[in-house]
Amino acid sequence: MKILVCISHVPDTTSKINFTDGDSKFDTNGVQFVINPNDEFGLTRAMWFKEKQGASVTVVNVGGPETEPTLRKALAIGADEAIRINTEPTDGFYVAKQLATIAKDYDLVIAGRESIDYNGGMVPGMLATLIGANFVNNCISLEAEGTTATATREIDGGKETLKTSFPLVIGGQKGLVEESDLRIPNMRGIMMARKKALNVQEPTDASANTQAVAFEKPDAKGAVKLVAPDNLDELVNLLHNEAKVI
Repeated sequence: MKILVCISHVPDTTSKINFTDGDSKFDTNGVQFVINPNDEFGLTRAMWFKEKQGASVTVVNVGGPETEPTLRKALAIGADEAIRINTEPTDGFYVAKQLATIAKDYDLVIAGRESIDYNGGMVPGMLATLIGANFVNNCISLEAEGTTATATREIDGGKETLKTSFPLVIGGQKGLVEESDLRIPNMRGIMMARKKALNVQEPTDASANTQAVAFEKPDAKGAVKLVAPDNLDELVNLLHNEAKVI
């Protein structure tokens, strides 16, 4: 089985976020970038298929040279090779079009349900449509046997288990593996990653359908009022007349 894992290069959630050029561009100065968490769950599951069933695992990213440390980390975790599509990921459809040029050659494509920077949640479904593959979103469990896959996904009010065939694209999340199963590259993995192929591919001709016009930070949190536990009348008054939530 050939597995492709899509890797997004995203800011660490502890980074301080700022914008430049009249709040129209994200300021990357001083920002630490990591593998998108939903993608890391998918990569760890792919490693399980590699170790248990002999699958080959390729990671792919749409981005410039600055994303290569993130791909190298994925190689150090255990992926066999990496591909970087050399273009800026301007919007979800553009990214899906770039990934489709590669993904059509794989049995299983594992993408994160969404990235933690823009939280668009668009790429996996678009990619599945572009390559004519089956698609399972919000995937929290995945098994494969022969040409059949069994996937469980979260739905409103519960879970749903599906049987499907390859080629398959999933939008994965926590549950594919648990946080305790995530792998930290060891020294041997880091050394081996330097010898693994990281191929750069030029982008296909495609246009972005959307453009970021401006960014805005959330308003600062307001002052907090404390109410004594035994003063329920005052609490109800504040909730009703000030907060206006009841």
